[in-house]
Amino acid sequence: MDAGRALRIAIDLGTQRLTLRDGAREVASYPVSTAARGAGEQSGSFCTPRGRHRVRAKIGAGAPLGAVFVGRRPTGEVWSAALAAREPARDFVLTRILWLSGCEPGRNRLGAVDSMRRYIYIHGAPDDAPMGEPLSHGCIRMRNADVVELFDAVPVGVAVEIHE
Repeated sequence: MDAGRALRIAIDLGTQRLTLRDGAREVASYPVSTAARGAGEQSGSFCTPRGRHRVRAKIGAGAPLGAVFVGRRPTGEVWSAALAAREPARDFVLTRILWLSGCEPGRNRLGAVDSMRRYIYIHGAPDDAPMGEPLSHGCIRMRNADVVELFDAVPVGVAVEIHE
Protein backbone atom coordinates (compact mmCIF):
# COMPACT_ATOMS: atom_id res chain seq x y z
CA MET A 1 0.00 0.00 0.00
CA ASP A 2 1.06 3.58 -0.67
CA ALA A 3 2.14 5.41 2.50
CA GLY A 4 0.51 8.57 1.12
CA ARG A 5 -3.01 7.17 1.43
CA ALA A 6 -5.30 7.96 4.36
CA LEU A 7 -4.50 4.71 6.17
CA ARG A 8 -5.51 4.35 9.78
CA ILE A 9 -5.91 1.58 12.32
CA ALA A 10 -8.97 1.30 14.57
CA ILE A 11 -8.94 -1.03 17.58
CA ASP A 12 -12.29 -1.78 19.20
CA LEU A 13 -11.84 -3.06 22.75
CA GLY A 14 -15.47 -4.20 22.95
CA THR A 15 -15.37 -6.42 19.89
CA GLN A 16 -11.65 -7.28 20.14
CA ARG A 17 -11.11 -6.33 16.46
CA LEU A 18 -8.44 -4.34 14.71
CA THR A 19 -9.55 -2.76 11.44
CA LEU A 20 -7.26 -1.21 8.85
CA ARG A 21 -8.98 1.53 6.87
CA ASP A 22 -7.99 3.52 3.81
CA GLY A 23 -10.22 6.58 4.05
CA ALA A 24 -13.75 5.21 4.53
CA ARG A 25 -12.90 1.83 2.97
CA GLU A 26 -12.16 -1.18 5.18
CA VAL A 27 -8.97 -2.81 3.92
CA ALA A 28 -8.64 -5.61 6.48
CA SER A 29 -10.01 -6.70 9.85
CA TYR A 30 -8.38 -9.01 12.38
CA PRO A 31 -9.27 -10.55 15.74
CA VAL A 32 -7.02 -9.30 18.55
CA SER A 33 -6.55 -9.75 22.27
CA THR A 34 -6.23 -6.63 24.41
CA ALA A 35 -5.68 -6.27 28.17
CA ALA A 36 -7.26 -8.73 30.56
CA ARG A 37 -7.62 -5.79 32.99
CA GLY A 38 -9.57 -3.73 30.46
CA ALA A 39 -9.02 -0.17 29.33
CA GLY A 40 -6.83 2.28 31.19
CA GLU A 41 -3.96 4.64 30.68
CA GLN A 42 -2.08 4.64 34.00
CA SER A 43 1.49 3.33 34.04
CA GLY A 44 1.68 -0.04 35.79
CA SER A 45 -2.04 -0.74 35.30
CA PHE A 46 -1.57 -3.52 32.71
CA CYS A 47 -4.54 -1.99 30.87
CA THR A 48 -4.83 -1.09 27.19
CA PRO A 49 -4.72 2.70 26.69
CA ARG A 50 -7.51 4.42 24.79
CA GLY A 51 -7.45 7.35 22.43
CA ARG A 52 -5.40 8.59 19.49
CA HIS A 53 -1.98 7.05 18.91
CA ARG A 54 0.59 6.76 16.12
CA VAL A 55 2.93 3.91 15.23
CA ARG A 56 6.22 5.31 16.49
CA ALA A 57 8.42 2.44 15.31
CA LYS A 58 8.19 -0.81 13.36
CA ILE A 59 10.46 -3.55 14.68
CA GLY A 60 11.20 -7.01 13.31
CA ALA A 61 11.12 -6.63 9.53
CA GLY A 62 12.27 -9.89 7.97
CA ALA A 63 12.18 -11.90 11.20
CA PRO A 64 10.67 -15.39 10.92
CA LEU A 65 7.14 -16.10 12.10
CA GLY A 66 7.32 -16.75 15.82
CA ALA A 67 10.62 -14.88 16.38
CA VAL A 68 10.83 -14.00 20.08
CA PHE A 69 11.56 -10.41 21.15
CA VAL A 70 12.62 -9.14 24.57
CA GLY A 71 13.07 -5.42 25.05
CA ARG A 72 12.34 -4.99 21.33
CA ARG A 73 15.37 -7.10 20.40
CA PRO A 74 15.24 -10.58 18.84
CA THR A 75 16.48 -13.27 21.21
CA GLY A 76 17.29 -15.77 18.44
CA GLU A 77 14.49 -18.02 19.69
CA VAL A 78 11.45 -19.02 17.68
CA TRP A 79 8.28 -19.76 19.63
CA SER A 80 7.29 -23.40 19.94
CA ALA A 81 5.02 -25.37 22.23
CA ALA A 82 8.16 -26.85 23.82
CA LEU A 83 9.58 -23.38 24.57
CA ALA A 84 6.24 -22.31 26.03
CA ALA A 85 6.10 -25.46 28.19
CA ARG A 86 9.58 -24.70 29.56
CA GLU A 87 8.56 -21.13 30.44
CA PRO A 88 4.81 -21.14 31.12
CA ALA A 89 4.73 -17.71 32.82
CA ARG A 90 6.57 -15.91 30.01
CA ASP A 91 4.59 -13.24 28.12
CA PHE A 92 5.82 -13.78 24.56
CA VAL A 93 6.20 -10.85 22.14
CA LEU A 94 6.54 -12.43 18.70
CA THR A 95 7.19 -11.85 14.99
CA ARG A 96 6.70 -8.05 14.60
CA ILE A 97 6.25 -5.03 16.86
CA LEU A 98 4.35 -1.85 16.05
CA TRP A 99 5.30 0.44 18.97
CA LEU A 100 2.59 2.96 19.81
CA SER A 101 2.99 6.56 20.94
CA GLY A 102 0.05 8.47 22.40
CA CYS A 103 -1.08 11.74 20.79
CA GLU A 104 -3.16 13.17 23.65
CA PRO A 105 -1.14 14.89 26.43
CA GLY A 106 -2.56 13.98 29.83
CA ARG A 107 -4.55 11.07 28.42
CA ASN A 108 -2.02 8.76 26.74
CA ARG A 109 1.06 10.96 26.28
CA LEU A 110 3.58 12.26 28.83
CA GLY A 111 3.77 11.65 32.56
CA ALA A 112 2.21 8.60 34.17
CA VAL A 113 -0.05 7.89 31.16
CA ASP A 114 2.53 7.78 28.35
CA SER A 115 1.76 4.81 26.05
CA MET A 116 5.25 4.77 24.55
CA ARG A 117 6.96 4.71 27.96
CA ARG A 118 4.52 1.95 28.92
CA TYR A 119 5.82 -0.06 25.93
CA ILE A 120 2.38 -0.52 24.40
CA TYR A 121 2.69 -2.52 21.17
CA ILE A 122 0.70 -4.26 18.53
CA HIS A 123 2.58 -7.57 18.31
CA GLY A 124 2.40 -11.23 17.40
CA ALA A 125 1.35 -13.85 19.94
CA PRO A 126 1.85 -17.60 20.40
CA ASP A 127 -0.11 -19.85 18.05
CA ASP A 128 -2.23 -21.15 20.92
CA ALA A 129 -3.10 -17.70 22.34
CA PRO A 130 -6.83 -17.06 22.09
CA MET A 131 -7.94 -14.09 20.00
CA GLY A 132 -11.22 -12.25 20.37
CA GLU A 133 -11.01 -12.09 24.14
CA PRO A 134 -9.04 -9.72 26.42
CA LEU A 135 -6.07 -11.63 27.86
CA SER A 136 -2.94 -9.50 27.34
CA HIS A 137 -0.87 -7.47 29.80
CA GLY A 138 -1.83 -4.21 28.06
CA CYS A 139 -0.62 -4.64 24.49
CA ILE A 140 -2.67 -5.57 21.44
CA ARG A 141 -1.88 -9.17 20.49
CA MET A 142 -2.44 -10.57 16.99
CA ARG A 143 -1.92 -13.84 15.17
CA ASN A 144 1.57 -13.91 13.67
CA ALA A 145 0.51 -14.02 10.02
CA ASP A 146 -1.94 -11.15 10.67
CA VAL A 147 0.66 -8.92 12.33
CA VAL A 148 3.06 -9.48 9.40
CA GLU A 149 0.31 -8.46 6.95
CA LEU A 150 -0.49 -5.34 9.00
CA PHE A 151 3.21 -4.48 9.51
CA ASP A 152 3.84 -4.64 5.76
CA ALA A 153 0.74 -2.55 4.97
CA VAL A 154 1.32 0.48 7.20
CA PRO A 155 4.05 3.11 7.47
CA VAL A 156 5.63 4.48 10.63
CA GLY A 157 3.40 7.34 11.75
CA VAL A 158 0.11 5.74 10.77
CA ALA A 159 -2.77 6.83 13.02
CA VAL A 160 -4.16 4.33 15.54
CA GLU A 161 -7.41 4.91 17.42
CA ILE A 162 -8.18 2.66 20.41
CA HIS A 163 -11.77 2.85 21.62
CA GLU A 164 -14.35 0.94 23.67
